[in-house]
Amino acid sequence: MTIRVLPPQLINQIAAGEVIDRPASIVKELLENCFDANATQLTIHIEQGGMRLIRICDNGVGIEKDDLPLALSRHATSKICNLDDLEHVTSMGFRGEALASISSVAKLTLTSRYGDSDESHGWSVCSDGAETFFDIQPAPHKKGTTVEVGDLFYNTPARRKFLKSEKTEFGHIETVVKRMALSRFTLGFSLFHAQKEVLNLKPALNLVQEEQRIAAILSEAFINNALHLDFEVSGLALRGWVSVPTFSRSQADMQFFYVNGRLVKDKSVSHAIKQAYSDVLYHGRHALFALYLTLDPSEVDVNAHPAKSEVRFRDSRAIHSFVLSCLQRTLANIRTTPTFATLPVSSLHAENAIPASFSPLQETVISTAEKSESAFQLTQKPLPLAINTPKQVYETLYSSNQPTTIPAQPTTPTDLPILGYAVAHLHGIYILAETSLGMVLVDTHAAHERITFERLKQQYAAGSVAMQPLLLPMKITVMPFEAELAENSIEFFAQLGFELDRISLDTLLLRAQPALLNKADGEQLVRDVLADLITHQDSYRIQREYNDVLAKMACYGAVRAHRVLTLDEMNALLRDLEITERSGQCNHGRPTWVALSTQELDKFFMRGQ
Repeated sequence: MTIRVLPPQLINQIAAGEVIDRPASIVKELLENCFDANATQLTIHIEQGGMRLIRICDNGVGIEKDDLPLALSRHATSKICNLDDLEHVTSMGFRGEALASISSVAKLTLTSRYGDSDESHGWSVCSDGAETFFDIQPAPHKKGTTVEVGDLFYNTPARRKFLKSEKTEFGHIETVVKRMALSRFTLGFSLFHAQKEVLNLKPALNLVQEEQRIAAILSEAFINNALHLDFEVSGLALRGWVSVPTFSRSQADMQFFYVNGRLVKDKSVSHAIKQAYSDVLYHGRHALFALYLTLDPSEVDVNAHPAKSEVRFRDSRAIHSFVLSCLQRTLANIRTTPTFATLPVSSLHAENAIPASFSPLQETVISTAEKSESAFQLTQKPLPLAINTPKQVYETLYSSNQPTTIPAQPTTPTDLPILGYAVAHLHGIYILAETSLGMVLVDTHAAHERITFERLKQQYAAGSVAMQPLLLPMKITVMPFEAELAENSIEFFAQLGFELDRISLDTLLLRAQPALLNKADGEQLVRDVLADLITHQDSYRIQREYNDVLAKMACYGAVRAHRVLTLDEMNALLRDLEITERSGQCNHGRPTWVALSTQELDKFFMRGQ
């Protein structure tokens, strides 16, 4: 067998195969170079879906004449110079492979004018990926750089056959540009296809302009149903927008998470977000979000994937906990305000299962660390009985014998509470209440279910976890490394309500399990906890099991349909709902109430027309 050194062009083509599979991949690589050049305005021209032409112009710092050949050579970069730089990468690119790889599968022309140059023109160079000869020629150009890529895969026709139609390929390019525009609000973006302007985004320099860009890219419906959050703790900062639970999709196609400005996918982060929405999102639905995590570059490895679409965190458990805490705090502290949504539900995503004629009340959240801590302290009435007597709890909650103090109803509509005062109990299911801006319909069972669930969670979290000894200890055979992990996590298992011992190299002995989960499969619970410890260095499945049991208890104990409530009982429920966390949805993710403004009522009867 003969061993030979591959020619540079073939090496570059192999490298290109890892990250350049379609025109959109080239656009991504070139835009990242523009970001690193400190550009403030980007213009992208596309012809025939990028297969014929991709031209990207920026107003960045530019490239000096003598460095143009180096820019087209592999492993040549201005972004790192040693291993320490690689461990603190702050730029989007750093390997120095993009231009060389692109030039090996397409005809590439690089034109640039360096910002500090006294010359009145720029310089241009062409490349075929061979890295053997670079003819630098003067060319008219303003400060910045233009990269022109033509005839993609002209020399690799087999790969060209895998490209889709012009419309499809441009759709991928447009998606990439929008995702990149979401990562850099201060940059302006102009996108043209076949010389027609498709996208024009002005720089966004404040929160209002940022939300305008979010609306332009992710839709007005999203921003009108999104909560803004901004947290910073111990060197970690998370800001962005997440959808209210009632605004969701059947697929996870509108989820954008950026780490230090880089769009990535991370299992730990995805798990944290899913966990945060676990008891407020309807089953099978997915939240929408655009979130931005900022942390010390040394705490994240961005060189974990050829396309840089994945990262590795030095402490993934801390990141998971931080993201989960921020989102839980945001969703738990939604405050209902007496202002109505500006868009009717019928104009939102058709997938959102809310009655077509109603608009949800606008929900706002106080989430910045700078605001008063008192804003986060939602107080709820204590349960009348202990958690270990749930049946009695349900029998006493809102029973006719329970004294309820109802404030005197005001004489002026402006003094009405947020959810107003009850007028009637329709069909024994819905509470009809008058508010200062219209009316509200409340699903009695769903509302009471959420109130009860949150109280059960509060009281359960305040006490210790009760253990239920097993009549016969259970032997569990696991892998040796799992047994060692369990042995090192005995205290952690005890906190969850397990009494667990290691009795051999690969055998565990379960003596007790959480009393609340006494009907669950103890062996499977232990295996689930171990799986979580291996993946996330923590266990969230047991908490989910607890919540599932508490949710069932709340559902069974909530007011049943067709039980007619008195006005005092209905008003008591409305007041409790106003101060309950996550009050907009029941435990299954269904809305607890909807609202109709007086203006919408007037339209039904053509008043004022």
